[in-house]
Amino acid sequence: MKFIIGIVIVVSAVFGGYWGAGGHLAVLWQPFEFVIILGAAIGALVIGNPPAVLKGLGRTFKIMLKGPKYKKDSYLELLGLQYTLFKLAKAKGSLALEAHVENPSESDVFNKFPAIASDPRALEFMCDYLRLVTLGTENAHEVEALMDEELETLNQEDEQMVAAIQALADGTPALGIVAAVLGVIHTMGAIDQPPEILGHLIGAALVGTFFGVFCAYGFFAPMAMALKNAFESENKFYLSMKAGILAHLQGYAPAVSVEFARKALMSDVRPTFAEVEESTQNNPQAA
Repeated sequence: MKFIIGIVIVVSAVFGGYWGAGGHLAVLWQPFEFVIILGAAIGALVIGNPPAVLKGLGRTFKIMLKGPKYKKDSYLELLGLQYTLFKLAKAKGSLALEAHVENPSESDVFNKFPAIASDPRALEFMCDYLRLVTLGTENAHEVEALMDEELETLNQEDEQMVAAIQALADGTPALGIVAAVLGVIHTMGAIDQPPEILGHLIGAALVGTFFGVFCAYGFFAPMAMALKNAFESENKFYLSMKAGILAHLQGYAPAVSVEFARKALMSDVRPTFAEVEESTQNNPQAA
């Protein structure tokens, strides 16, 4: 919703201001200028990005429309899941986790936390490192190094999406100039025409420059920033898992390990200590 509201504000401010100052909106309708700019931008996007990034761009628009994937309730679920798993491991040994991490879709523990159970990427991350725990891994520093390597890879994959959108923001002003130059060339080819026709051709050429800059700074650059913020929010979800698992490996009690995980979250979505305590007490498996 915030994304749509922002678009409405940008469009209303620019075109409403132009119309209010006495401008003629019909003059701005230059479809072939738009084809040149947007078509070249899409072509450059295809040239400059691997197929995985192009395929993932559909997901990015969904993220921008809906906002960050994880809300405060999602983080509360994550902390509750970690507490439940860590308590189970403390009470029955690390091998008690094996059945849950090997078949999380059939696990009564994971299924009580749908925010993680329905997220393949997060579920895989959690289960992979808990599986190492069940296999006898005890060196928290080695696990941390492995986690950092994977998180860096995940961040690089996300950053490719941001870079693709940012490249559109960087390139469309220049493509607007290309369209404008082509418009001037067209105008010079019609130099023998009456002034009203020349005026229309010059106006059409200038629309190219306007449209390129408008798309770059009105849409693409803010979209890249919104996407970056959303990915940074998602990254905190994984950092919370990392903090909790490492604390568990170092032998802390479940409540303390979860507190390590809670402190890794941003303040605007971080549940309070009391909220986490209430959530775990209301979960019979964690109690």
